[in-house]
Amino acid sequence: MERSRIAVAGASGLIGSALVRSLTADGHEVVRLVRRGARSADEVCWDPEGQYVDAAGLAGCDAVVSLAGAGIGDQRWTDAYKRKIRDSRVLGTAALAEAVAALDEPPRVFVSGSAIGFYGDTGDRAVDERTPPGDGFLPSVCVEWEEAAAPAQEAGVRTVFARTGLVVARGGGAWGRLFPLFKAGLGGRMGNGRQYWSFVALHDEVAALRHLIDTEELSGPFNLTAPEPLTNGEIAAAMGRVLKRPAVLPVPAPVLRAALGEMASEVLGSQRVLPRRLLESGFEFAFPGIEDAIRAAR
Repeated sequence: MERSRIAVAGASGLIGSALVRSLTADGHEVVRLVRRGARSADEVCWDPEGQYVDAAGLAGCDAVVSLAGAGIGDQRWTDAYKRKIRDSRVLGTAALAEAVAALDEPPRVFVSGSAIGFYGDTGDRAVDERTPPGDGFLPSVCVEWEEAAAPAQEAGVRTVFARTGLVVARGGGAWGRLFPLFKAGLGGRMGNGRQYWSFVALHDEVAALRHLIDTEELSGPFNLTAPEPLTNGEIAAAMGRVLKRPAVLPVPAPVLRAALGEMASEVLGSQRVLPRRLLESGFEFAFPGIEDAIRAAR
């Protein structure tokens, strides 16, 4: 890909910061959206929940990537925090999509973050991008999140939805909490351990996002998950093997529910999600297996 100007919302998050590092290392110009006044030419002021974007700062961008959103696991799911989870994604995406659509020369691609929460609890059933949304809070958020990108689509901008799985990384997300526990010998399966976790190495997440940015014919939803989801019990065992620590302390479901409240349903729920369209597009995973993903992250 030739040197490009790429705007990234959520540039300080786990995935966004890794994407910015990757793009910058390859010589691309990255514009970061910030929730304060811009202090340099590589910053654009925005207020996602207030639906404001300094659209002039997006002029000349070849791509806009929206990865912003309040952390799913950062707090207990009170009504107020659930509203923040929803608004930070839906309103922010809508503001960016409208700003993109209003540009005299819009970018050639708008990559909108999404999540495998779109599918809800799938049990043992494998799902891919052809599967309709599930039921519940996160599926409803994901549906609204993707629908919020409509202004960009209607303006003729190639629009991609990156439905991300559980990112294997030390710096945040689910694995950011798992690594310290397992290294201390306190890790183990959660609940019965039979629920599927659809994981993806951070390296592959970033590579997939760049693949979606660069490949002109790609649009619509793409699952960003490793090719073979595993059960929580299998992943716990793999963590124990790679980190050379026992993984024998299961966390009973009632304890998780008491500690996490409604969010426990996401930990105990099962999502067996396959990256069908990503593989069909020619993308190759560097770390398709869980042990390699864990080694790459530790």
